[in-house]
Amino acid sequence: MHAQPSVVHALAGIGSRLKALRTSRNITLSTLAETTGISKSTLSRLESGQRRASLELLLPIALAHRVPVEELIYPPQNTDPAMPTTARKLNGFTVFPLTNQPGPLRAYKMIVSPDRGDPAPKVHTGFEWLYVLSGRLRLVLGHHDLVLGPGEAAEFDTRQPHWFSGADHSPAEILSLFGPHGERMHLRARTAGPKATRPTVDR
Repeated sequence: MHAQPSVVHALAGIGSRLKALRTSRNITLSTLAETTGISKSTLSRLESGQRRASLELLLPIALAHRVPVEELIYPPQNTDPAMPTTARKLNGFTVFPLTNQPGPLRAYKMIVSPDRGDPAPKVHTGFEWLYVLSGRLRLVLGHHDLVLGPGEAAEFDTRQPHWFSGADHSPAEILSLFGPHGERMHLRARTAGPKATRPTVDR
């Protein structure tokens, strides 16, 4: 089964960026493996392009280097004239598309306003992954009311009623990957009642 073009576009060149970041900081593969809990061989294959990148691998690497995960996923400079360079604003969201090729899987960077009113959960076909880059995100998911902070992530079937907003009267900056189908990234927000608990990352 072939990967969707948009996913290929978003992850293009990620191996070379991972290696350049590590070597620029004089970090060995062995040291990075100890810090992230990812094996040295897996890290080596990621850098050489022999292993496909996924969020469950990129999140601990980004945390180890103390950089936003989007710096690993897409180049810092956009040279593609077809890629939208202006943000779209809609219903309390400022949306920056990170992929431009056709296909059901899409990547976005969003700034979520805290002024979205009372929760009004909606449902639609699909599956979504959210990663908080900065600020705090309030995520109402089914019967749960979660608050996610920087470096935390959640994934959910969008047929489950959901709604989100910036928390603490401040906007939240997030990375969103969405598709009507898709492989789970093994990132999930675990809940223990109506209040939020910290999401976990499975490796």
